Amino acid sequence: MRVYEELFILKPDTVEEEVDGFVEQIQHVITNGKGTVDKTDKWGVRKLAYRVQKYNEGLYVLIQFSSTPDLVKEVERRLRVADSVIKFITVRIDEKQKKIAKRKKARDKRAARRPAPAPMASPAVPSAAAPAMPALPAEPAHAAPGAPPAAAAESTEVKE
Repeated sequence: MRVYEELFILKPDTVEEEVDGFVEQIQHVITNGKGTVDKTDKWGVRKLAYRVQKYNEGLYVLIQFSSTPDLVKEVERRLRVADSVIKFITVRIDEKQKKIAKRKKARDKRAARRPAPAPMASPAVPSAAAPAMPALPAEPAHAAPGAPPAAAAESTEVKE
């Protein structure tokens, strides 16, 4: 048994009862062919990337199932002859799931070898890593704001 995803796009003007009936028909074909339906998602009407059979929108349906390759051929045949189906694609995802599981196992193994992180320092103690701000030289109180210090010294002299 292999795991597949079947994504098909129906005409946007298809009645909801017809959509439900068609999805049930495909699920029935899968279950009668000794397959199992894992998940069914109706994504609703979405805009297509490009025009297909004079339609700019389509009703998306995703079915994830496990079956044999012969059963996939039968499902695709039924999708091909259905009038309401604009496009469809079948993707085998079991190999991808194996790769993801293998990566997760390796990641968990590396994480188990890694030492536990040190506990965080309490926030009341100031951090030594934060640099102190340098003090700016103070201007004399009698100098004009923004005037250079030398000019301030000259203006305070009393001339006779």
